[in-house]
Amino acid sequence: MAQKVRAKHILVDNREHARQLKQEVDDGKSFEELAKEKSDCPSGKKGGDLGWFGRGDMVKPFEREAFKLDNGKVSEPVKTEFGWHIIKKVDEK
Repeated sequence: MAQKVRAKHILVDNREHARQLKQEVDDGKSFEELAKEKSDCPSGKKGGDLGWFGRGDMVKPFEREAFKLDNGKVSEPVKTEFGWHIIKKVDEK
């Protein structure tokens, strides 16, 4: 089981916007470019990159989704206290 995950995310304030961005990624748009253009999180400037994190480092709904995704996959919208995220898992170790 993965001890650490490296992930990127895009944070927006509503589910519909998150769904729209997920669809754009599914249609071939660059996750990193969308993060730079649309994410409300400061990590957006880095293409949404959050670096490596372990269990307990992120809020639970985000962590659950990030750890269960396959490498390279993008999640459906995930709600946390910060807003709505789409998460791209980069790697695990």
